[in-house]
Amino acid sequence: MTQSCSTTMPAVWVAIDVAKLHHDVLVQLPSGMRKHLKINSTLADFERLAAFIRDCGSPCLVGFEPTGDYHRPLAHFLHRQGFDLCMVSSIAVARTREARYNSWDKNDPKDCQVILHLLQTGTTQTYNDPLVNHYNDLQEMSNTYRQVSLRKVQIQHAIFTHYLPLYFPEAERYCHSSRAEWFTQLLLLTPCPAAVLAYGKQEFIDRASKIVGRKVDKQRFLADFYESARSSIAVPVAADSEAIAMFGLVLEQYLALCRLRQQLEKQVQQRLADHTDFKRLQTIPGIGPVLAMTILAESGDLRRFSHHRKFLKYCGLDLFTTQSGQFRGQPRLSKRGNARLRYALWMAGTVAVRMRQNGFRRKYEDYIRRDPLSADLKRKAHTAVAAKMARVVYAVIKKETDYHRFDEAVVTGGRIHSQGP
Repeated sequence: MTQSCSTTMPAVWVAIDVAKLHHDVLVQLPSGMRKHLKINSTLADFERLAAFIRDCGSPCLVGFEPTGDYHRPLAHFLHRQGFDLCMVSSIAVARTREARYNSWDKNDPKDCQVILHLLQTGTTQTYNDPLVNHYNDLQEMSNTYRQVSLRKVQIQHAIFTHYLPLYFPEAERYCHSSRAEWFTQLLLLTPCPAAVLAYGKQEFIDRASKIVGRKVDKQRFLADFYESARSSIAVPVAADSEAIAMFGLVLEQYLALCRLRQQLEKQVQQRLADHTDFKRLQTIPGIGPVLAMTILAESGDLRRFSHHRKFLKYCGLDLFTTQSGQFRGQPRLSKRGNARLRYALWMAGTVAVRMRQNGFRRKYEDYIRRDPLSADLKRKAHTAVAAKMARVVYAVIKKETDYHRFDEAVVTGGRIHSQGP
């Protein structure tokens, strides 16, 4: 279900400036008279507002400026009451306020007047309620995964920029993956050289062998780790000191976040195992379960976009050019769209260009062929691939067909060449 603005000319216009604790409301009646209200974020005030609007007459159009997530309870309540809803862009409000009042002065009553003006001129956007359109759960899963990942990266940076340089600098070179739990467990066992040297060499190897996991040559690897501890330049702190105890708490928190992220990944695959679009997106090179979930969570129903250019604009992957008189600048991304969705498509394109025999890699290579070492060309190539990824994602969902990557490979002259779609 998609919410859109009414096509009937409203008799009553309602502009709402959203805040955390209370909302400013400006209502223009059919007679042209305006009424200003201030309502609190309570059910009683929501019902009072709905009753007032309903008594004013119909048809009615309600518009608001999205502010964090504070607008969602009110918008969902008004939708359940049967009102037509629209939202206005924060950028449009800011620019219109400066143009109308020739001032940067900002206050809630003035913002209500600006929102009302944008409503009456039709400068509005469609509002899609995630709960009404049945992708609220997806959004919460995506948001939770992102928060866990951000916290994990934050703690990882603290480990590698603070704790290890102080207490065991030589240990960093043994970590080759942020998903290697064995390294964290090894540090929990021996967080500093003093903890390593508290064991004999063979005793340390025997105890650490149960942690390290599948290593081709555990004996040699752990022996080298032990010798690194022996010649370490670390700050000489005792293994039972408070400083090392704090290091251990951070390592335990990092390990818990790693396991929580793995648990969320399994939950995503179980929750969306029967989701057709989720499985269809994973047929595209570079898109795995997490990126597929993020795209669905941030896009909602892609079928509501009538053209792929509208989807590109929603992602912020559309181009704009600054032009004035004889000056014409270089085309750039607008970045006026969903940042998380743009990030997911960028990451998918980055993974896809590392694969073989697909159109994304072909497009990337075509961009950098003129100067393969140019960082600027590589950046433009990744941008072009991300935009192509968005078009492919839109086409796959809109046409309800899987991505057939092997159709891109054609045989000419006894060799297989990649052809982009």
